[in-house]
Amino acid sequence: MDRLLDEARTGPFYLGQPALAEVVVDSIHFNALKLGHYELHAFVVMPNHMHLLATPAVELPKLTRSLKGITSKRANAILRLTGTPFWQEESYDHSVRAGEFEKIRGYIESNPVRAGLVREASEFPWSSAAGPARRTAADRGAALLR
Repeated sequence: MDRLLDEARTGPFYLGQPALAEVVVDSIHFNALKLGHYELHAFVVMPNHMHLLATPAVELPKLTRSLKGITSKRANAILRLTGTPFWQEESYDHSVRAGEFEKIRGYIESNPVRAGLVREASEFPWSSAAGPARRTAADRGAALLR
């Protein structure tokens, strides 16, 4: 399923807009750091989907409902869309088997390179591969969810 999403050239590419990608990144950090819904390990926000590697601290439906809820509300306001779902109703999730963790982290963070968006994973601003500088918005106490 991951490969199908990564190779998809259809659907809305809303997340390719920096303002919308930033909404999702800020929400990922907010849900991890402020709400404590999960321990964040890796993420990437691609133009038409996102990947998140996390250890949940709450039930998965609550985690996805929270993350999708606030991001869709803010994204639809930016896009001036009403009555249109921002995210697909279903999410694709699975447990990580022993020994797969680093492989999955690498897969997620290399996604923009495979898609031809950047040469190095660390160059992509909407990814955990961008390093600590990318995570400082939440740490500085930015108003993430107004």
